[in-house]
Amino acid sequence: MERFDFKERSESVNALRKIGINPYPQKFNMTDEIPKIVSRNKKEIVDKEVSTAGRVMAIRGHGKMAFIDIFDGEKIQCCFRVNDLGNKYEIFKKYITRGDFVGVKGELFFTKAGELTIMVKDFDILSKALYNLPSTWFGLKDVDVRYRLRNLDMILNDDVRKTFVLRGRIIAEIRNYLNSIGFVEIETPILQPVYGGANAKPFKTHVNDLNEDWYLSISPELYLKRLIMGGISKVYSITKNFRNESIDTRHNPEFTSIELYQAYADYNDMMDITEKLVSEVAKKVFGTAKFKYGEHEIDLSTPWKRVTMFDALKEKGYDVEKMSDEEIQSLLEKEIPGGYNRGLAIAKLFEQFCESNLIQPTFVIDHPKETSPLCKLHRKDPRLIERFELYISGMELANAYTELNDPVEQDEKFREETKRRVLGDEEAQQYDKDFIEAMRYGMPPAGGLGIGIDRLVMILTEKTSIKEVIPFPMTKKKE
Repeated sequence: MERFDFKERSESVNALRKIGINPYPQKFNMTDEIPKIVSRNKKEIVDKEVSTAGRVMAIRGHGKMAFIDIFDGEKIQCCFRVNDLGNKYEIFKKYITRGDFVGVKGELFFTKAGELTIMVKDFDILSKALYNLPSTWFGLKDVDVRYRLRNLDMILNDDVRKTFVLRGRIIAEIRNYLNSIGFVEIETPILQPVYGGANAKPFKTHVNDLNEDWYLSISPELYLKRLIMGGISKVYSITKNFRNESIDTRHNPEFTSIELYQAYADYNDMMDITEKLVSEVAKKVFGTAKFKYGEHEIDLSTPWKRVTMFDALKEKGYDVEKMSDEEIQSLLEKEIPGGYNRGLAIAKLFEQFCESNLIQPTFVIDHPKETSPLCKLHRKDPRLIERFELYISGMELANAYTELNDPVEQDEKFREETKRRVLGDEEAQQYDKDFIEAMRYGMPPAGGLGIGIDRLVMILTEKTSIKEVIPFPMTKKKE
């Protein structure tokens, strides 16, 4: 029932104030939240007095008795009767509308139809809504409107609200698991004088007091490594990253990741941590390691498959170890920024021909050395680095290294990145002088891991767009 428009609702607010009722009070004392009430067994409920609150979602009847549904995480029915409320029943009839927040006090009972209900003995208006609350989205197809008005999206679409609750539980269980195995969570800077830790285009800003251009973090990596150098041997950060790149079903320029580093470990240890962490979190939150995603059932049970990048390409008919540069280049969909680079070209071929086919959890290991300046060379093959990426349902979820801790080699690799930037590779990493200075004091061998939380939530909640798991994704400004 949508009874009043903005003007009439505004007039109701003024009318309430004139009769001494504050339509926006500071507080309401509750004895029980609605989810707690509805979760009790039947014996605990009957004739119990409660005080609770929520948003009015429906109003039925307006004679001498009416029923409303209020919602706050769960829904409960409330019965308003003139015999119980006296003159206050007229205030209910005249001023309570769909979308308002109300607090109610009364006794619990079951209707003849078996529905748990509060027999209201008193109530308070807690917030008057000035806009009508839509009944439905009426087949709304403009998803940007859903994302921009996320509060309405959550009110009208229970699945959206539940997804964000699950997201919170997933992140909490990630923390619980890492804390339980001795990791310490420490924050890293979002504003950084030099961006690094990933190949990406940054967002730039200006710090007025320093009169310097700084950058929004594309990764916390170089700061977490400083913490490793400083003696915190197991450290992680759940943080926002900002990359001035694509906006699509798998990318949002602002996204959430977890990065962790462990001294005296390598990429094999990071694989063990990754599969245990993800499978344990899935079981804790959902009670299962199996999930339906698109047309496939994903099984997160450990251990997970491990395959080298060269072998993954060979399985698709591309034996890159035997192919010439010309043969590799002829297969590329796009040119390599900054000029042809064999290692980067092989990685691009993998993206083109292999990524989408990796449905079950798969660690793709041992990448060409040119793909990262922050990773240690492979202990058995100097053409490669000890790196893995995790793929599930054709989507990259994690990236990890045996971390480079030789300051001389790190210096050389940063200088190579600088040359690539000059040649046109906008995603090449910057030379970080302070980080090199820190490394010269000594960095222990370490393994490092980054997991995209948004994509992990996509898999676990069976969502095909990253915008469905980010509460407020980036959208174009409304004209």
